[in-house]
Amino acid sequence: MARSKTRKPLWLKVTTIVALVLFIGIAIYGFIFYRSLSSALNDIHEPIDRKSDKRVEEVTLEKKQPFSVLMLGVDERKGDRGRSDTMIVLTVNPNQNSVKMLSIPRDTRTEIVGHGTVDKINHAYAFGGPEMSMDSVENFLDIPIDYYMKINMEGFQEIVEAVGGVTVNNNLDFTYGGSHFPVGEITLDGSNALDYIQMRKQDPNGDFRRQQRQRLVIQGVIRKGASLNSITNFGSIFEALGSNVKTNLTFSEMVEIQKNYKSASQNIEHVTISGKGTMIDGIYYLQVPDQEKQRVQDIMKNHLELTKADQQ
Repeated sequence: MARSKTRKPLWLKVTTIVALVLFIGIAIYGFIFYRSLSSALNDIHEPIDRKSDKRVEEVTLEKKQPFSVLMLGVDERKGDRGRSDTMIVLTVNPNQNSVKMLSIPRDTRTEIVGHGTVDKINHAYAFGGPEMSMDSVENFLDIPIDYYMKINMEGFQEIVEAVGGVTVNNNLDFTYGGSHFPVGEITLDGSNALDYIQMRKQDPNGDFRRQQRQRLVIQGVIRKGASLNSITNFGSIFEALGSNVKTNLTFSEMVEIQKNYKSASQNIEHVTISGKGTMIDGIYYLQVPDQEKQRVQDIMKNHLELTKADQQ
């Protein structure tokens, strides 16, 4: 009789076994996820040896200070560093709970800091990699560039494929690279996303609207990558990121951004910079007037909450 009193009911045994199996499964899944994440972050992290001349003290993310990131979209092939045909400056302000996104046209004529020339701003990457790009953009905008993120645009299709494609609201009907893009809401996969963001010559607004399409796709990737539906594809997502993205952000800094700045990403304002196309020695440049440059500089400085003391 004593034995029958201590015997566990069958349903309890089954429930215990199922719970144990689920626990082990979740633990294994979590371990693989963490291992994949750690491996990807090691591949992504690419530190650089530079200090901004535009800050007295380096930005501290733990203190929730506004910061800036230079995004470089690079057409990079084996044996060729390439040029940064996409240059986007993001300023993130947790106090204003907002992000400002400024696209710098690739043909913008400016000083290439460290090279001793005046040239198209996208040539800075070809001459000196992310460091020279950051230095030249700092000089052009007169703001500190705290971090960089480089995306290999040739491999960008792998990232789009990994998140399961992106949906964008297209405002120009065109055909490029064998793909047709009608006006309205369209879904892009890896094979045609690159065509969508690369087309320039057919567009009456040239590089300006191409920048807009690039922003739409990048925002689409961020939305899909952060969705719960994409977590089942984490292996392919991490592999795509590890192969095609480089940044000087450390893992701990990424954690701080996620913790302290996440809500700012819900309010993104696009900032545009205009200029006049001109030919100099047979080469096309975009000349940005001083007044226009000052206007954009003031917007970005205010968003970073910079004072003269911060930059002295």
